[in-house]
Amino acid sequence: MKKVLAFLVLIVAGVAAYLFMVGKMPTQMLSEIVATPTPQPVDYTASFEIYTYGTKRIFTAAMYHNLSGDVYIESSDPSIVRVKKAGVTWGDFFASLPMKLTRDCLTTGTGQTFCNSSGGTLGFFINDSPAPDALDQEIKQGDKLLVTYK
Repeated sequence: MKKVLAFLVLIVAGVAAYLFMVGKMPTQMLSEIVATPTPQPVDYTASFEIYTYGTKRIFTAAMYHNLSGDVYIESSDPSIVRVKKAGVTWGDFFASLPMKLTRDCLTTGTGQTFCNSSGGTLGFFINDSPAPDALDQEIKQGDKLLVTYK
């Protein structure tokens, strides 16, 4: 009889502990969601230029325009970057375009490739200052990004 009673007490305690933990989970999950801020909408501009061997790359082709709701260029001035969501980086911007830009390589929308190991070097500058990690930096109001390959 004592064994059965001890067994029942153990089961009741286990069920109570389970119900207590399950009851806590939604609160914990809610606090994690609340603690993660959502990016706020913004509306500002920055600019960029890309030069390869001294030749300025032009982004007037329609394939580059208005491709993301968060950050994009328009046909009226494709050197101006429109930022619509806080926290967007230069890497996010270039990832939205039909081209590829990494710290080591530029592949244009027409398929030309310019990599550090093939006779030239990519350079990144924000507001005239060297910025090798430019692609990881958040785009800020009035920023001017210059990418060169020499």
